[in-house]
Amino acid sequence: MNAIDATDDIDTGTPAFFSRAPRIVVHDALAQLLGASADGRIAYRYADAVKLAGHSCPTVAGAWLMTRTALARLYPDEPARRGQVRVEVREAEDAGVAGVIASVATLVTGAAGRGGFKGLAGQHERCGLLSFGVALRGQLRFTRLDNGAQVEVSHDAQAVPRPGELRTLMQAALAPGSDGAARAAFAQVWQGWVGEMLTTHADDPALVIVHDAVRG
Repeated sequence: MNAIDATDDIDTGTPAFFSRAPRIVVHDALAQLLGASADGRIAYRYADAVKLAGHSCPTVAGAWLMTRTALARLYPDEPARRGQVRVEVREAEDAGVAGVIASVATLVTGAAGRGGFKGLAGQHERCGLLSFGVALRGQLRFTRLDNGAQVEVSHDAQAVPRPGELRTLMQAALAPGSDGAARAAFAQVWQGWVGEMLTTHADDPALVIVHDAVRG
């Protein structure tokens, strides 16, 4: 049996809060058309963003919560329409963590740059819906294509206090010759901080700041 045929649960060992973090449910008309989802509804979980990014950190958590908050504002009474939302990023694509944040927003909304899906018969196009280096108050702006409603959001990780011992533990974990115990101690505290953001503070307006919300 090769690796891709293995039936082992490769998610074993992930932090327990992954399953408690809020989900984001969207409706994807393209997925429905092509039979990937019978009714078009797709539930994304924080673990999906972690798999995409390859790690769990305050940036990934912040991108997840910013996307969740923005879509809830734009679609208060129904699932967000995946592929029908434009995403704009304040930072340049190669600046800091802008690309990581954008990738999480793309996962959930479908908004993509020039390399995105080109559509079918003039419908369901996702390319050109993601752009960087836009003058914004927030870190991200989400816009509904059908009615022009917009919302800008930012994330402030320091709204959830950083554990006091985190810096020391990180230094020990990254030191040459560090052992498994040092790395495990750091990882536990690191993920504890991220978990606080995604559970206790998931709806904290100090963690995810809504700068404006304009209904179309």
